[in-house]
Amino acid sequence: MQTHSKEDLRPAVESPVTDPDLPSLARALRESRGIAHKADIADVTQALAALAPVGIAANAAIPVGDDCAAIPDGDGYLLFAIEGFLNEFVDREPWFAGYCGVMVNVSDIYAMGGRPLAIVDAVWSRGGDAIKPIIDGLVAGSAAYGVPIVGGHSNRRSDREQLSVAILGRARQLLTSFDARSGEHLVAAFDLRGRFQDPYAYWNASTGAPAERLRGDLEILPQLAEAGLCRAAKDISMAGVIGTALMLLECSGVGAEISIDAIPRPPGVDLLRWLTAFPSFGFLLSVSDASLPEVLARFEARGLAAASIGRIDDTRTLHIERQGARACIWNLEEQALIGCAPQSTPQLTPH
Repeated sequence: MQTHSKEDLRPAVESPVTDPDLPSLARALRESRGIAHKADIADVTQALAALAPVGIAANAAIPVGDDCAAIPDGDGYLLFAIEGFLNEFVDREPWFAGYCGVMVNVSDIYAMGGRPLAIVDAVWSRGGDAIKPIIDGLVAGSAAYGVPIVGGHSNRRSDREQLSVAILGRARQLLTSFDARSGEHLVAAFDLRGRFQDPYAYWNASTGAPAERLRGDLEILPQLAEAGLCRAAKDISMAGVIGTALMLLECSGVGAEISIDAIPRPPGVDLLRWLTAFPSFGFLLSVSDASLPEVLARFEARGLAAASIGRIDDTRTLHIERQGARACIWNLEEQALIGCAPQSTPQLTPH
């Protein structure tokens, strides 16, 4: 695995392409692999809901379905998250998989308004040096984001390489997926100073970037929470910006209309690929009219691209709009995505 130099992190310019018409774009988004993977979550959340009466997550501050579990602790919250990685990805990109083990967990903690404390990992590998690039990637991610790896589990007698990484963090004031409100702006924030990690849909604006900049950029999220400028946020995952918006809307029991042309996008990058990309720095936030100028200014002051991409409403339907045309992505009244709507997953502790 070769990391990128700082110069390599300039936005990649792809060959010009013709964007699909809006109905075709809507259909491609609905059928995307990232959204299909998120739909698999519904079976798990239903099983957890069935176990709730016997005490699962009984002291959680929010229902199951957010970026992290949040456990009340003194004057704040302990945050727990975990990520597992596809075997194909670990096999083809072992160093980057290790690095991502830190990067994506850190993003989950910050998306909840928290700051990371420590990481543990579970690594399975064949014998010899097969484990080394994964560990090297984990160490590089730990150094870049300033989060110590404090333990874990290893097995070097497996028939393949496998990786899972868990993280602990702490928040003074939560950002959640359950607090977006009708009438607020849906804000998208990205670091466009990167390039795709081919052949994957990962927009890498992290490896090779200055560690101080990476940490300072992420610090915006807990600062927004603590300043009372935002209550709801979610980091953009493998479902892409549209799929992640759908999860946020479902958890909050709301809908939205998103303007495709308002979404920040690197120059020359294919539209559908960007809308389904998993960015190393990408967040969605629900922001009031009064807070919007300050929220956008904080991202822009650090060279990050941020914009209001639509309005949240009470329809429980996600529409996209472009140049006067409008298309429906999903009607949550008719079909759940991850099964974490307020009425389907009871809140176990008042928030």
